[in-house]
Amino acid sequence: MGQNQYIPNIPLSDKKRIVIVGVGFAGLKFLKKINLEKFQIVVINKTNFHKFQPLLYQVATAGLNPSEISFPVRKILRNEKDVHFRIAEITEIHADKKEISTNIGRLEYDYLVLSIGATTNYFGQKNIEEYALSMKTVPDAILIRNTILEHFELALLETKEEKINEYLNIILVGGGPTGVELAGALANMKKYIFPKDYPDLDLKKMRIIIYEGSENVLSGMSTFASKNTLKYLTKLGVEVFLNTRVMDYNGACIKLSDGSQMSSKNVIWTAGIIANSINGLSTDSLGSGNRIKVDRFNQVIGYKDIYALGDLCIMETPNYPKGHPQVAPVAIQQATLLVNNMHNLHAGKPLQKFEYVNKGSLATIGRNKAVANLPGIGNFKGFTAWFLWSFIHLTLLVGVENRLAVFINWSFRYFKYDQSLRLLFKTKPIIERKNSKSCNTFEKNADDI
Repeated sequence: MGQNQYIPNIPLSDKKRIVIVGVGFAGLKFLKKINLEKFQIVVINKTNFHKFQPLLYQVATAGLNPSEISFPVRKILRNEKDVHFRIAEITEIHADKKEISTNIGRLEYDYLVLSIGATTNYFGQKNIEEYALSMKTVPDAILIRNTILEHFELALLETKEEKINEYLNIILVGGGPTGVELAGALANMKKYIFPKDYPDLDLKKMRIIIYEGSENVLSGMSTFASKNTLKYLTKLGVEVFLNTRVMDYNGACIKLSDGSQMSSKNVIWTAGIIANSINGLSTDSLGSGNRIKVDRFNQVIGYKDIYALGDLCIMETPNYPKGHPQVAPVAIQQATLLVNNMHNLHAGKPLQKFEYVNKGSLATIGRNKAVANLPGIGNFKGFTAWFLWSFIHLTLLVGVENRLAVFINWSFRYFKYDQSLRLLFKTKPIIERKNSKSCNTFEKNADDI
């Protein structure tokens, strides 16, 4: 089907049509709360499921199945009428015609809700983008799991210490929530799992390293959280280097801002995100991080009936003059208010401005090790914070089956210190993709990097 054709089998309706692009936290919340009797809904998404991104790192470390953090969109819509779902990608917005182009055809809208989130920001470093691993999607998480496990298998076939270190060292670039949670999970695997699975390897040579460009890990949380997280990571054997940036990577060796190098074939980039791009909007509508500028009603600046939510947008308010943090609670609250305003608009009532209510932030570093900042209540660490983190993430998962599966999985791992999902599903042989470089490549073939 060409993009010049309209998407078939989506009937015309007397009701206003809302097109929702993306079913992340914002898109899913909007979809579940909108009054389906008042509007016709068309949902566009790259995949046929909603993923619970905060637990991707547990898929990457063989703790959870991908299906346990994913939920089919069609199952959510199973009993709904005049709601239409298509797997597609938006390619351009035609605001003058009130329609969008997608890779499966064109689609008209009365209201357009954009919630396609953000992707990994490599800050223009092409080599890192090519060779490093990222963790924004379920396939990304599976690739990380496959890469680490296969490299351990390859380490068993090596006799040179330098090559063994390349396969065993795991480097995380970025000390935000994703970086520290992933590091904590890997440290627990090093302590409880890998010695049993790989008794022939000297795991004392395995290093788990975080390089953070700022002076603190979890810089978006409180000093209390940052200091205690650093203590937890150190206790788990994770090496943390602050004020240190990764400047280059060739697939086997990284260059650091201090001029030193470190060998590793397992480099995971968690250092930043950038909003996904959409053609058709004026550059005047874009702010920092490629985020779309919106007003206090989440309407895109300079456009009528186009709205952006969550990580995709930037809204300046007195309390957040540089925009809100790109976290799930912001997306959920924005979607909830936009639904209310859609209903108000339909009923001819005044609209409400968005005001973010910060209910706190949490991060886990491993078993009984977590930190929590709860405004108006206090700061917590250890088991209390870990229990809060676990409870909140369970309640936010979509689907009773998923919550039960994750709860059983976590309970088993808590008492047995084991996780049984260490399975290799190969798509592209890692040995062919990653085995051609070394630290010496930086000096010998600098022009080719």
